Amino acid sequence: MEFLGFTVDIATLTESAFSIVLKIAFALLIFIIGRWLAKKIVAFSNRIMLSSHLEATAANFLSRLLYGMLLVVVILAALSKVGVQTTSVVAILGGAAVAIGLSLKDQLSNFAAGIMIVTFRPFVRGDYVQISSYTGTVTEITLINTHLTTINNHDIIIPNNDITTSAVTNYTALPNRRVDITIRIGYDADIKTAKDIMLKLANDNAMAFTDPAPIVRVTNLGENSVDLTLNVWTTNNDWWSMNCDLLESFKYALEDHEIDIPFPQRSVHVKGLEQLVNNTDKSQTLPLTKS
Repeated sequence: MEFLGFTVDIATLTESAFSIVLKIAFALLIFIIGRWLAKKIVAFSNRIMLSSHLEATAANFLSRLLYGMLLVVVILAALSKVGVQTTSVVAILGGAAVAIGLSLKDQLSNFAAGIMIVTFRPFVRGDYVQISSYTGTVTEITLINTHLTTINNHDIIIPNNDITTSAVTNYTALPNRRVDITIRIGYDADIKTAKDIMLKLANDNAMAFTDPAPIVRVTNLGENSVDLTLNVWTTNNDWWSMNCDLLESFKYALEDHEIDIPFPQRSVHVKGLEQLVNNTDKSQTLPLTKS
């Protein structure tokens, strides 16, 4: 058969068209089945992550990331079925990934640190922590940064990468916490009386544990005072309240027993002061003369 001066082989054209349609049909089938399997795999992995008590934010992000990776594989498989050279596509995607990684280096490091935080969980929401020089309650953990709320109600945002490279103190990780109070008394005061007062007030406090029992020790002989340190255990929730209550009660009780809490003192020696005073006294006793 001729068409516009060209010889057209109907059988060959029909066969080619059928082959192309068949390839497209197989590609669509691969895409549909592959996407369905990807969703099933992502849903299953998401359930596993949530059952392992992983943070919901991290679980959702990892699920989306896994779904995107599986979808790319499905699309490449479908394109290869219709004859597209996927090698060049993979090379383009790899180059784009490298470029994006270099431009977002800091954010990716924070993201990787966020994954470590939500995976290993050095702290969770509601914990009272100290990170570097910042102290506060953890209010939000994202994959990029962590929010702390201070006792002054200030919101501190710390990049996750800074957290993983700093020492973290979690004050509420354990249910109980020890109160350490140091009281300085004068050298003339009776140490035994002061220790008995501190122990009695600690034992009478309803928030203090009896096991282990409170204890008071002499911890330092300072320049101007004898340091007595009380160690008493309580719950994390009662730590701040008991610390303040004991400090106030110690102040009043020691005053009632006339046990002074000395102020810091310094002895200053001025070289040549005695000679200067003598010269001043002599100048004041000189007789007055008329000119």
